[in-house]
Amino acid sequence: MKYFLGIDIGGTKCAVSAKEKDDAAILSKITFATDSGRGWRAVVDDIISTAEKVLKNINASFTDILAAGISCGGPLDSKNGIIMSPPNLPGWDNVPVCEIIKSHFGFPVFLQNDANACALAEHRFGAGRGCDNMIFLTFGTGMGAGLVLNGRLYSGTNDLAGEVGHIRLSESGPAGYGKEGSFEGFCSGGGIERYAKQKAKEFINSGKTSSLFLNENDIENITAKSLAGAAENGDEFSKEIYKNCGAKLGEGLAVLVDILNPQCIVIGSIYARSEKLLRSSMLETLHKEALPQALSVCRIVPAELGDNIGDYAAIGTAADGYERMSSDE
Repeated sequence: MKYFLGIDIGGTKCAVSAKEKDDAAILSKITFATDSGRGWRAVVDDIISTAEKVLKNINASFTDILAAGISCGGPLDSKNGIIMSPPNLPGWDNVPVCEIIKSHFGFPVFLQNDANACALAEHRFGAGRGCDNMIFLTFGTGMGAGLVLNGRLYSGTNDLAGEVGHIRLSESGPAGYGKEGSFEGFCSGGGIERYAKQKAKEFINSGKTSSLFLNENDIENITAKSLAGAAENGDEFSKEIYKNCGAKLGEGLAVLVDILNPQCIVIGSIYARSEKLLRSSMLETLHKEALPQALSVCRIVPAELGDNIGDYAAIGTAADGYERMSSDE
């Protein structure tokens, strides 16, 4: 048996998982708290010891592992396997994580930012199976994209391809990615929250209330999640917020459809949970803005992998790296 190893590094927790090469099921997974304040070296040592435990769980030796993949928030240098000061990992400054793990185990180790890794996961194991040209959108805390073009991950010249959250959709609006009116400002958890709080003040000043707020003191408690719950229960204010968010999502998608002509756009997190609140206004705007010929060949679907996407993202990174390495030999 040959296996792929997946390492998902997050600011709160890390996970190490294993999958047999030709089977989709995760065979073993172990998580631990990152606790990044103790320094990157301690975390990497824990990753190595946890990987050893996972190998023991599946009765595998180092030589049975074809490759390991690491999914981690950027910025990073995927070509050289270096993590470069991600905001959620303070002190991780130019950490050669792939070389450290490779030198311990001997098998090749590959690194991708989390959006690219999730794109690989949905392309191989999820909603994008069978697509040569696929875009994955995170639509969670932020808005980023992973691009699979002509069947291969496209990460750009210096790993910055897919930073779609920086696209400006409006001269004004909620801020995201350091830019007012950006795609991330309108279509992310934080962006939805900021937009709703702004509109809630206007709502109250016009003499209206919502099930989420009776006065300005309640506004600070608004979140994207509470808005979705209220909208699903018929709250008009919350439904309008999600309708407007869906329209902006359609504007952003139209840019991607026209430029990249994908077969499939897979959208994760908030869209996967709240598709029914967003899809109608998204499609309405998309049909107005996108080239009909390009849109006619593109499916727009929620991500399939759900809570398991981090595990499959890391394993997909391993499989992709191994295949690229093998094809270059």
